[in-house]
Amino acid sequence: MLTAVDHVQLAAPPGSEYLLRAYYVDVLGMTEIPKPPALAARGGCWFQAGSVQLHLGIEVDFRPAKKAHPGLRVTDIEAYAARLGERGATVTWDDNLPGHRRFYSEDLVGNRLEFLEPIATAA
Repeated sequence: MLTAVDHVQLAAPPGSEYLLRAYYVDVLGMTEIPKPPALAARGGCWFQAGSVQLHLGIEVDFRPAKKAHPGLRVTDIEAYAARLGERGATVTWDDNLPGHRRFYSEDLVGNRLEFLEPIATAA
């Protein structure tokens, strides 16, 4: 039985760890977490915010995911979008998901990320 998503793995090109840190730590506000030594030798970075983990692994023939993406739930989406914009990240709003506010952004190697917040309904 599935109980939760442990992490989401995205790919990145060789030598891009500095770009990954700039986006996931400085822009998104995540914390870099250590990779186990056997995996650290492969390059890449792991990041965490609360219970959310994103693992960025190195892929020699890397091509950014333009359609596939993690959907990351946020609070105070307007302020979070402003944070990203102030730090130079793209913010593309999309109103096609009923009951949610959401936008898309791309990391510094071109991976697509979705950020969403449910719209509170009156009880």
